[in-house]
Amino acid sequence: MSRVESKSTHPSGDNRFKLLDRAITKHNATGNALIEVLHAAQGIFGYLENDLLIYIAHKLKLPLSRVYGVATFYHFFRLKPNGKHAFVLCTGTACYVKGAGAIQQKLEHHCNVKFGETTPDKNISLISARCVGSCGLAPVAVLDNAVVGKLTPETALQRVKQWEEKSEEVPS
Repeated sequence: MSRVESKSTHPSGDNRFKLLDRAITKHNATGNALIEVLHAAQGIFGYLENDLLIYIAHKLKLPLSRVYGVATFYHFFRLKPNGKHAFVLCTGTACYVKGAGAIQQKLEHHCNVKFGETTPDKNISLISARCVGSCGLAPVAVLDNAVVGKLTPETALQRVKQWEEKSEEVPS
């Protein structure tokens, strides 16, 4: 490998790390920029796999536990690739008291996957969030980035079935 080639690629061979390094440098490589760096990393890589979290912890000189804690606390960070559609169910106190548990059970049964997983066809990801900040609309979910409130198990299932129908309509 020539010197020019070694300077133009990241040691892993994945040039996306160069983009991440720029984002880290932009934020002065400080731990105070952890959320911004995680957002940048997810935007570049699509999701935050373990090796990427280790890399970020090393670059920001933070304990891996802190990086992992932030990445798992906020519902908008993904540790696995998402499906085509994302159903993010709020499981905070207000939503849970008003029926989020019943919605979760109905969707897990219908999709045959647990929350935190993606259907085998990669069409739907079921994700739980500690709180989405819309308690007045409880129970609430974020469906493909749109907040939908006052859900029932039936209306939640109806939305999932709409996604399934759209995926079946795609010509082969």
